Amino acid sequence: MTAAKRTIQRSDILPLDEYVKIRQENKQKLIPIKKDRRISVGPHATFYFESYDTMWTQIHEMLFIEKGGEAQIQDELSAYNPLIPKGSELIATFMLEIEDPVQRDKILHQLGHIETQIYLGINGDKSYAVPEQDVERTTDDGKTSAIHFLHFPLNDAQKQAISISQCEVILGIEHENYGHMARMSETTRESLNTDLIF
Repeated sequence: MTAAKRTIQRSDILPLDEYVKIRQENKQKLIPIKKDRRISVGPHATFYFESYDTMWTQIHEMLFIEKGGEAQIQDELSAYNPLIPKGSELIATFMLEIEDPVQRDKILHQLGHIETQIYLGINGDKSYAVPEQDVERTTDDGKTSAIHFLHFPLNDAQKQAISISQCEVILGIEHENYGHMARMSETTRESLNTDLIF
């Protein structure tokens, strides 16, 4: 697995018996990578910034669980390749994590279209999230999904800024019922900088 790779090819997919042999080792390797790419914003929102490594593992885990063979491989490549940064954006899985099911339902009903009101602030210059357009994630009665896939497009100036040590990067949510922000750690900024091509 290589962080610099931008697309998972069919040739990158291991036979299931080979993946099983390295599965636990791979999961252990991924723990610090995922930790550096996880940001909590407010009490319920967590962002997991994706990469080649996280999506490579996700595809193999889906194949391990579902065992759908060659047809499934193509489906998984189509589903997860768009979530690997291609050099001019950051991509995150955004999750609203609320343990109690009654509370979860209530809060999700208050947060319709939250995915359109999320931004990265890079030294004060905002890049608003562009949600994946695969399905509508807010229902007719205003309930948002607990999971969203977000692209943060970056222009050249933003990319240059984020590459510099101590750049202030803010991840913010401007929804009227969920106004929170978090400052990105230097460790996370350094990890996300590897997603960009200059």
